[in-house]
Amino acid sequence: MAFRIVIGDVTIGIQGQDFAYIFSVGMGGMESLYKDGKEWLYRAPRPAFWRAATDNDRGNGFVFRSAVWSAADRFVRCVKVTARMDEQEISMPPAPENNKYNGDETCDRFEISYTYETPTVPVTEVTVSYLVESDGRIHVQVDYLGKQGLPELPVLGLRFLMPTAAEGYTYEGLSGETYPDRMAGGIPSVYEVQGLPVTPYMVPQDCGMHMQTKWLEIVRKTSLDNTDRGERSSRLKITAEEGKHFAFSCLPYTAQELENAMHHEELPPARRTVVSILGAVRGVGGINSWGADVEDAYHISGEQDITYGFWID
Repeated sequence: MAFRIVIGDVTIGIQGQDFAYIFSVGMGGMESLYKDGKEWLYRAPRPAFWRAATDNDRGNGFVFRSAVWSAADRFVRCVKVTARMDEQEISMPPAPENNKYNGDETCDRFEISYTYETPTVPVTEVTVSYLVESDGRIHVQVDYLGKQGLPELPVLGLRFLMPTAAEGYTYEGLSGETYPDRMAGGIPSVYEVQGLPVTPYMVPQDCGMHMQTKWLEIVRKTSLDNTDRGERSSRLKITAEEGKHFAFSCLPYTAQELENAMHHEELPPARRTVVSILGAVRGVGGINSWGADVEDAYHISGEQDITYGFWID
């Protein structure tokens, strides 16, 4: 069934049965994702380049060598937007070309791509593309362009900031907290996690990573809508491409909030849900915390292209 599409001056809205999305030129990303009775976006998703520094990262000097990715994680900017409606290209920003539309248009497929530029030397780009199918499913693809001279990455992916703290999440993947070099003991199965637990390390740092994930379902009751009494749970599912997998973390804090705290009591109240869907994750090491680097197989080169995708169901 075709969905309705409304092409505004700087936004494009899509409405179907039990879903509504808004893609913005001004915000440089997807501005609204309304599904299963809830709004799922507090901010437009952005490319993720950084994770909160771990004790091992600090001990081996990685945070100094790759500090530019912390800046890129915060200050990446959108430099180009392209869009197509049923293979027909739409001018971006749409105005004044959108005067030819009457607001009653429908289409079966809509695709929009955002190209982001990093504040690194040399500069590189990440393109995030959203393909909306007629049933409301969204295929998301992330393409990172490697450049000679760029330092190693902590992670590469897409980060979603959700309006309220989730009740918990369920996923199919490896048990427990896993990283590329810390997953030999992970057991593949379906796991349900209550709340948004933060691993109680002595100093708050990156945690809650889950490797080789086939799908993730996030559950929320609360919202920022005062008319929503939180009487029913809403769910948002993220699924890997067929035959593939992704890594993710689902936490109540951003990397910057974790790094700003030296003790857990210094962390702010849990207000949001921070979901990172990642195509590449650096290992954490742990051989020691006084200088030993991560083993070679678990580095992420900033000089090589990275491409991955997933579905929002």
